[in-house]
Amino acid sequence: MTLALPAPSEDEPLVEFAIDIAREAGRIMMDGLGRRPRVSKKSQRELVTEVDEACERHVIARIRAAFPDHDYFAEEGSRREQKKSPYRWIVDPLDGTTNYAHGIPLFSISLGLEKAGEIAGGVVFAPYLNEMFFATKGQGAFLNSRTIPIHVSETDAIPEAVLATGFAYVLNQTPNTNLENFVRVTREARATRRFGSAALDLAYVACGRYDGFWEMHLKAYDVAAGALLVREAGGKVTDFLGGEEWLEGQSIVATNGRVHEALRSRLDPLRPDGHVRAKGMTA
Repeated sequence: MTLALPAPSEDEPLVEFAIDIAREAGRIMMDGLGRRPRVSKKSQRELVTEVDEACERHVIARIRAAFPDHDYFAEEGSRREQKKSPYRWIVDPLDGTTNYAHGIPLFSISLGLEKAGEIAGGVVFAPYLNEMFFATKGQGAFLNSRTIPIHVSETDAIPEAVLATGFAYVLNQTPNTNLENFVRVTREARATRRFGSAALDLAYVACGRYDGFWEMHLKAYDVAAGALLVREAGGKVTDFLGGEEWLEGQSIVATNGRVHEALRSRLDPLRPDGHVRAKGMTA
């Protein structure tokens, strides 16, 4: 029996374009990796390097040249919303800047493509590891080639799960630091990891290396591409309350689907004022 393949998407050429510019930005990162790039601070923990800025300039210039009517929103300040087009590019030019600045090879570029309010394409590229994760909505998720589809894991219980999380730059400015969540989950899970790149964490959920990921106080550019990877690889993505406010809502849970509710039930969600909302745990 021949399996039916999904009909080609009109957005696939845009994802191919994103793959090309992600590789170009990756070369900029690798060229600067051993040169001790100039580092400045947005805050005590949030760093920005000249390489972040160079990658963003390159990506935005390529988008503007190829698609002059497209909107875009990037971490280091590039933004245009003229609403001439249903498309908006959501760009994190260097996710994992602290890792990069310290020579730790866990960093990436994340390019999300939003179409009429929904994420239609996503690319996460880790240049040091030479791993290109990409997805087009309705077409599946892939690693390095369309001949290598990726899928979430089949782990179905927290004690057997390898999970990932992170901690916000505003760790000393928010009542909910995620530390209590980390302790609670880590006591039960097989292992908990903290990479320092949310985009890579999500990609690793998509390809089954991790069984789940959660974090709070993230921005759209941190999660747009990776969340689509997870969904196209068969996983589930929600906010901490189980809803759809994960892109702009400050909390995200992404899993293989099998451990989703068990993980989500162990996380204290945020109230609008940033304080912890008391929440009971379930098995």
